[in-house]
Amino acid sequence: MFGTVARFQQIARNIDKTLGALSQRPDVKREADYYLANIRRVKSADEFLRNDRLYNFAMTAFGLKDMIYGKAFMRKVLTEGVDDQKSFALQLADPRFRDFAETFNFARYGGTATAFERAQQGTVDRFLRIQLEADAGRSDEGVKLALYFQRKAPDAKSVYGLMGDPALYKVVQTALGLPAAYSNTDIDKQAAFISAKINVEDFKDPVKLDNFLTRFAARWQAANGVPGATVPQVGLARPTLASFDNSLLLSMQTLRGYGR
Repeated sequence: MFGTVARFQQIARNIDKTLGALSQRPDVKREADYYLANIRRVKSADEFLRNDRLYNFAMTAFGLKDMIYGKAFMRKVLTEGVDDQKSFALQLADPRFRDFAETFNFARYGGTATAFERAQQGTVDRFLRIQLEADAGRSDEGVKLALYFQRKAPDAKSVYGLMGDPALYKVVQTALGLPAAYSNTDIDKQAAFISAKINVEDFKDPVKLDNFLTRFAARWQAANGVPGATVPQVGLARPTLASFDNSLLLSMQTLRGYGR
């Protein structure tokens, strides 16, 4: 049986091959083929929302599977777009909604919004990566966390961006050997301590990122024992603060650039 370190390295160092194999898996290929064949025919936000198969695929690709049933919410995201600084998507702390509205930008491009590569193959590529992470998590949540961090951490603007996402923060806590109770201390003190240990700019360097994640995987494996054992689940799609009370959450959500 592979441990967390070996499994993560096996996937990370053969990521293109792994994603290629995943794209040919019958259930994945069937949905991706349908999406590519039909998304370009969608000419409005309402058409998009009415086609559950296309809409569900896209929502999953952007890590928004838990919001699939919030169609009224998503209609507002799509119809207001991102050009107006007061638009709904830009008022939300969660950058996934901004990315979704930018990709399916009916507000700006109308009927041609789905003609762009980002709305077609770009969304399929996102779906494959999300599926890869989900598959990895079935046997080892640590591998899922590492792959998620590998995808998201390079875009973090600051330590607060890492702290604002429970999955990213879980990786940081584990890699630095911080106890879970540490997240109950003052936010700024946490940020200062973590900033003294890591530089978020390092995560843009693939070698430094890989070294950090190998460190995380080793600590995760040591803490969780036998590969395949039940381990704590962390909601990767919800950038809210793990173990923080509501007042801290609200203060974090007001920070500019939060989670982006």
